[in-house]
Amino acid sequence: MQVNITGHHVELTDPLRNYVNEKLSRVQRHYDNITNVHVTLSIEKERQKAACILHAAGAELHAEASELDMYAAIDALTDKLDRQLVKHKEKTQNRAQGAGIR
Repeated sequence: MQVNITGHHVELTDPLRNYVNEKLSRVQRHYDNITNVHVTLSIEKERQKAACILHAAGAELHAEASELDMYAAIDALTDKLDRQLVKHKEKTQNRAQGAGIR
């Protein structure tokens, strides 16, 4: 899994990069076929914003979260990605088993 992290009006420090990588490794547990992840961290007025585009086999997932704290925004972002990825995985498994055909 290739992870690209960019900052918009944010200085990307090593602890911030490590935190994002740690959280994304949790997401990778659910689905092995993740090829590329692009995370953008930004500050808009007083809101800390984290956005992500995740490329997996058969899907491109988008998620965005904003909080008062950057670490909380990253947590919310990974929770959203986690839910989307589990849903995508269940869909692909159901299609492979022929659950949609009756």
